[in-house]
Amino acid sequence: MTVLDARDGIAPDLVAVATTRSSEARKRLTSPWASLAALVIAVLWTIPTFGLFLSSLRPERQVQRTGWWTFFANPHVTFENYGEVLFGGSQPLAGYFVNSILITLPSVVIPIVLATLAAYGFAWTTFPFRDTLFVAIFALQIVPLQVALLPLLEIFVGAGLNGTFWTVWMAHSTFALPLAIFLLHNSMRDIPAELVEAARVDGAGHVRIFTTIMLPLLKPAIAAYAVFQFLWVWNDLLVALVFAGGTSDVAPLTVRVAELAGTRNSDWHLLSAGAFVSILVPLVVFLSLQRYFVRGLLAGSVKG
Repeated sequence: MTVLDARDGIAPDLVAVATTRSSEARKRLTSPWASLAALVIAVLWTIPTFGLFLSSLRPERQVQRTGWWTFFANPHVTFENYGEVLFGGSQPLAGYFVNSILITLPSVVIPIVLATLAAYGFAWTTFPFRDTLFVAIFALQIVPLQVALLPLLEIFVGAGLNGTFWTVWMAHSTFALPLAIFLLHNSMRDIPAELVEAARVDGAGHVRIFTTIMLPLLKPAIAAYAVFQFLWVWNDLLVALVFAGGTSDVAPLTVRVAELAGTRNSDWHLLSAGAFVSILVPLVVFLSLQRYFVRGLLAGSVKG
């Protein structure tokens, strides 16, 4: 028997064994107990949000006297809570909602643009102390955010920028860059070097390689980090309160909701409506882009 014949006889057996093991692994991962545990966790995680939503739709008298779970015994829905919170009073949430959008979008775009360019430089170009600088940037992730608040605040006050959107944009971008560079660099390093070499043989420079090869292949990773950064910035209170202050001109939605929690001790119907408004946008963003988020997190985790 020749070597080729022996391989022909063994290969099907190896393929069958590999297929069997793969099927067994999938069965273990999709067992009924795992599905039941995931279902229980999902239900427990969703109950508080569901209760908050029902409370925001109930009249003031019912919210003050009974719990949200009594809604099904005496269902009564009103949208007056949302109308009063969004457009009523001296400080309606509508303006803070716009401020949150103006803060979040640039705070997501700026670090992604800078991190993508920096990741390409670290991954596919050569310059002195490249590895040392990359390790230093990676080490910045362990620096607590609170440590940098006072130095940055002194710099912004000295430059006359305190209390503006610029301070919040620069602060969020500064805190986001180390992790963004690290994640995008790892995803970029997983791109086959043959693609880059073929482009260089065709005469492509760094700009063309970056725009025509890297960016299309990095879409899942960029989308995943964009979702992560969006949720972080939208739900942030500390950075916005320190650098933007509490004025209605630049303060985001989280600042106003925190004020409602401190001043509306008995107006739980308004507080629940304001809290649900604050979580509505990140909830829609995450549910709409969750497939890109999962693909980005898994990018480069499996090879072959």
